[in-house]
Amino acid sequence: MNNPPASSTSQPQIPQMSEEELKKKFEKLKVQLEKFKKKALESHKEIIGIALLPPEKKDSTVNDVLVLIDDTQDLKEDKFIFRDKIAVSLDKIAKEIDKDLKPQALILTELREACFDGKYELINLISYSFFVYDAKDLLGALKVSEIHRSMVIKKFEKYVVSYVAVGSLFRGDAKSNDIDIAIVIDDTDVKKMNRLELRDKLGAIIRSMGYEAATIAGVKKEFHIQVYILTDFWDAIKEASPVIFTFLRDGVPLYDRGIFMSWKLLLQMGRIRPSPEAIDVHMDMGTRLVDRAKGTLLTIVGEDLYYAALNPSQAALMLYGVPPPTPKETVKLVEEIFVKREKLLEQKYATILANTVKTHKDIEHGVIKEITGKQMDKMLADVKDYLQRIKKLFSQIEKQTEKKFVNELHESCRKAVEEVLVAENMSNVKPELGLKRLVDQGKFPKKFLEDFKDIIKVKDNYAKMNKHEIEKVRRETATFIRTVVEYVQRKRGAEVERARIRIKYGDKFGDIFLLESVAYIIEDIDAPKKEVLKAKLLPNGGLGGLEKSSLEEFEKALAEAKVPKNVFIKEKIFEDLRKIYGKDVEVQVSD
Repeated sequence: MNNPPASSTSQPQIPQMSEEELKKKFEKLKVQLEKFKKKALESHKEIIGIALLPPEKKDSTVNDVLVLIDDTQDLKEDKFIFRDKIAVSLDKIAKEIDKDLKPQALILTELREACFDGKYELINLISYSFFVYDAKDLLGALKVSEIHRSMVIKKFEKYVVSYVAVGSLFRGDAKSNDIDIAIVIDDTDVKKMNRLELRDKLGAIIRSMGYEAATIAGVKKEFHIQVYILTDFWDAIKEASPVIFTFLRDGVPLYDRGIFMSWKLLLQMGRIRPSPEAIDVHMDMGTRLVDRAKGTLLTIVGEDLYYAALNPSQAALMLYGVPPPTPKETVKLVEEIFVKREKLLEQKYATILANTVKTHKDIEHGVIKEITGKQMDKMLADVKDYLQRIKKLFSQIEKQTEKKFVNELHESCRKAVEEVLVAENMSNVKPELGLKRLVDQGKFPKKFLEDFKDIIKVKDNYAKMNKHEIEKVRRETATFIRTVVEYVQRKRGAEVERARIRIKYGDKFGDIFLLESVAYIIEDIDAPKKEVLKAKLLPNGGLGGLEKSSLEEFEKALAEAKVPKNVFIKEKIFEDLRKIYGKDVEVQVSD
């Protein structure tokens, strides 16, 4: 039985043979490799890639050839039995051509699982390989990704949390013409610049590295790179963004410090709140499982009927606004909320759910060892009845919560516009008129004004809209608010920068922020644990007595303080700085 190359389970190593030496070896073997490719493809249409791997030892006479096999299609047998059969055939073909050719059969499942387990050695080897056949450009995609990943990690290892391959190319199909990569940057310890500035600056550098990596790899497909900051990524998870759910579900990590795989596993465990689309899937799943439960074995019936009732129940609670509950909590909450508190559901349906969950547990623990046909028929009938009633409950919940939901959207949007008008010294101007002025000034695109008007109209017209239309407005509102908030943050950051004085004393650098009546001093901006002091700003421009503060207090003051339009620095403050830091203190005032 052929296995993946031995290096796929060892630590990453730089190949013993140089690229130039490997190229010469490839040219020497080109005729044999072409013959091998031709015969292998004639026998096995599932092959999507063939590559000459670097040898483990420089003087090795063995020529390892990676053969990548697509196992994503429906198979009639176990994936690994399928792989081993092809491996035997490949060995026979290789021996007929060159006894030193050693094909190593690898299925896509193994490649992805190695990445999930944090074993990136095989990807590293592929990046040094010479390609004989690359039907779907997957090998090329892995090569450019590995080159780019190495460049990014070398320069920004402190900030990179995860480097993840996404898109159809890494699922084994060629529907996309692009190579898509997503990188998550840790912004939780950024103090010298705001988080948006970090994302923009690092994103620009990382994307420029992408162009360089694509040129080195010589790939034909477009290489797209999406950079997320960790705080935005977490917000997207909390909002159940379909894009992020797809990213977590389908993404394959090429580098991960433990964050991506933790989220991926939490998603698989159902611990991340799904989007409305996912809730619909839960509802559909219940009906399908009821149909499948007929005539199955006891254990299968117990599982199917259990989840058929449980999943829609959890979906209803999530639609109501409750975080995804455990099975035990679900039974209790359905009765407490829908039967007793809201009076939307009859008691008999809460009883059906409780009995279904109990039956599942009794089967699981061996209390129930067999079920009669009559019992099975009753269980099926009860759960079918329950599902039909839960569908009606969905409509009741939607009608009850829609108005509140739309009002919250409207209020959030209005507050966001008011914040940007305050930042622009237009607090007395009506939101729509103020936003129009900002659009006319070119500070926002014209579409923003149209989106704002549409969001305002929804408050009066939501009753005529279906849930998909309302969900579309929700997504548009989230985008609108996020853009407005980012604008305010950037403007606020520029204002705060005017109030900053940079000082140097000895080999250390510090920052002083002059706010309305208080000065905050960060004594050493490069220290791992930054010490913050504060002092009152005296009428003569000097500093009052120093007191200990904290980063939390400082950041809160920055967010709430009104920064003067013009910051004037008087001689007295220089005298005070010399008293604190010595006569050799140097001062740099921001532009």
